[in-house]
Formats: sequence, structure tokens, C-alpha cells
Amino acid sequence: MMRDQIQVIDLREYETIALDRHILTDEDGLLLNERYRAQIAVDWPTPLTNHQWRLTAQGWGGYIPLRPSLAFRLQPKIPLRNLFGMWEYAYRMKGFKFLEGMADVASLDAFYEQLANVLAKQVLDRARKGFYRAYISQSERLPYVRGRVDAYQATRRPWDVRLPCHFEEHTADIEDNQILTYTLWIIAQSGVCTERVLPTVRRAYRSLQHGTSFKPFSAGDCIGRRYHRLNQDYLPMHALSRFFLDQSGPTHDAGDRQIMPFLVDMAALFELFVAEWLKMHLPEGWLVDQQEVVYLGEDRDQNFRIDLVLRHIESEQPYMVLDTKYKKTPKPSESDIQQVVAYATALHCSEAVLIYPHQLDRPRDYNIGGVHVRTMAFALDGDLEQAGQAFLQELGLRASPPLIAEQ
Repeated sequence: MMRDQIQVIDLREYETIALDRHILTDEDGLLLNERYRAQIAVDWPTPLTNHQWRLTAQGWGGYIPLRPSLAFRLQPKIPLRNLFGMWEYAYRMKGFKFLEGMADVASLDAFYEQLANVLAKQVLDRARKGFYRAYISQSERLPYVRGRVDAYQATRRPWDVRLPCHFEEHTADIEDNQILTYTLWIIAQSGVCTERVLPTVRRAYRSLQHGTSFKPFSAGDCIGRRYHRLNQDYLPMHALSRFFLDQSGPTHDAGDRQIMPFLVDMAALFELFVAEWLKMHLPEGWLVDQQEVVYLGEDRDQNFRIDLVLRHIESEQPYMVLDTKYKKTPKPSESDIQQVVAYATALHCSEAVLIYPHQLDRPRDYNIGGVHVRTMAFALDGDLEQAGQAFLQELGLRASPPLIAEQ
């Protein structure tokens, strides 16, 4: 079925819409509740809802093809241009020429489709040049000698005419290419791409399919890879793959095909964006660590996972805890304050900041048990660079090491 024949229901972040009870079936409601409750809160038709469905989008963006004739488009409240700017920082794609003009797309699913087209064309371009190959150590019993024969293993099975050989194989069936194979398969199953782009995605997938093993990968597998002159052009392809693997939602079947929706966790994107923006703009001598784990108690069976921790390079001691809060609220909740105080206490530092994507009704400043807690905004509704500089100035970091009391 063509995309223009699909009924697409638009949901805006944290807003509720009412739908006639006949638009969704009971099966639709059950699937939304089972697979997508984190993305869409569902109230079933009852006298209290005037016998209508009520759907409320949560803090996610993306596209959910629920069945071949029905899909949901989840639109964040922030401008799509700024969402693209956040993505550029979060996925370390800032400055890549092929992304020019991408920020002007009208919806998140159109953004997804354009990026899919970029990745598929890059893969096809590499296919014309030949995919990167590497030597992989192999051990196999063969009817002929290849490489080095394992004499010890051969004498243990003298009746076996096949020889145990150890050899190096020059192959394209390596992780660099397997990541691309799996990513293109995810994109083809997503239901997001139209017939304008899908044939290109499938052609790119086929160019890899017969020369690589099909293995699942996570977004984390695309990070920290080694590049050199022979595979340098894989860097942007893996960065794009990281995005697609990171945003792939739970799989479900619709009719006779498998569907993998495109879903952006705005809270996770906000945290990643702030972290990467700070890494590029912190004053000299500072560093920021993300998702730091602090184990609790002697058994170490529980832990805190802290969004961001600021350190000065010379001291290496935690100086400030930063906790991102992607939510629309006039003031911090008690639980938010309690959480960040606990984080700072666990790291033995006295500074803690709660970061929101908008200005609160007024800045908050607390001193709690030796921890100085402040609220700040990294505003997403205007110019991101100006908002970042204002946020950095409010942090008040100096290039020289701060004085940290001995613990």
C-alpha cells in the first residue's frame, strides 16, 4: 500500500486528541497499550470519554505504522530545525556536507526517509569501489592444505582425511559491513520510507547481503570504531547507522510483514545533545563524563546512573553533577531535587544542576545538606548556539581549577 493511501494521525507532544471510536479497533488499542504505552497513553472509549478514544503523546517523536492502513506521526513541540540541530551534535554529524538542507524537512518521518536515502547512496557508492575487506583468522578441517596444518589435531584423528588448517581469509564479511547490512534491513522493515526511497534502500541492502553475515547490532556497536585511509568513508555511514539503530522501536507484525517503527526518545536525545555540545564548548581544562555509574553499598547490587559529571582535568575529582530533565514544568519536582542531591552526595561533590529544555517560572537555588542545587535552561525553542552559550555562562566555569575541599 502506498503511503498516500495510509491514514496518518498526528499527535503533538503531551497533547491529547479525541478520535471517533470507529477509527481504531480494539486490536489497535491493545497493540498501542502493549507495545507503545511509553510513546502514546491510551484511554479507551467509555461514557467518561464521551465514547471516544483519547490519545496523549508522551515525550517521544517519530512514526508508528500500526497497520498497513493506519499510522501515527509523533511530533515534538520543539521546532524541527532545532531537533535536527540537536541530532547533529548528539550523533557527532556536525559539519558533514551531505546534511545541508536536511533541516528544512516538514516532519520527522520525512527526515528519517532523507537520511535513509543518504545512507543507501553512500553504501552503493562504496559497493562500486568495492567494500572494505580485512584478513580474518579461520580454523577449519579441509580436504586440502590451506595455511598452517595443525599437526597435533591431525594426529588425534588419523582416520579423518580432512586436515585441520589455520589460515587467514581476506573477506568483506566483517563488522564494518555487517553493521550496514543490518541497518539497511531495519530501514527496509520500518514502514517509514516511501516508494521514492525504498527501492534505493533495498538495492543497497542487496549489494551487501550476499557477501556479509546477517547479525543484529546495537547503536553502541557503531561507536569507538577504528578508521584509517582504507575505510575512512565508513565513519559517516556508521554514524548514520547509529542513529537508525538507536531509534528503532519494538517490532510487531502487521498483516504479512514485520514492522519496526522509528521512535526518538526526546529525553535521551536531550541528554546526549547537552553532553556532546558541552564536549565541544567547555573551557580548556574541563571534561564531561556521561552516564557515570556509582555502585551503592558493599554488595554493589544497586547503583546510580548519573547523566553528566563535570570534572577539571587536573584534579580529576567530580566538581558538578548535571541532570537533564526533558519535561514541561514551571518548577522542579521534589523528586528531581532529591535525585540530584543523592547523585552529588554519592560523588562527594557540592555542586548540582538540573537542566530543563525551557525557562522555568523563575530560577531555583537551594543549599541542601552541603549540596548547592541550581536550575538552568538549555532552551530548545530558539537559536541552539545562543542558548548553549547562555547556559555555559550560567554554569560559571573557569579555565583554572576550582577549589575542591578534601573529602
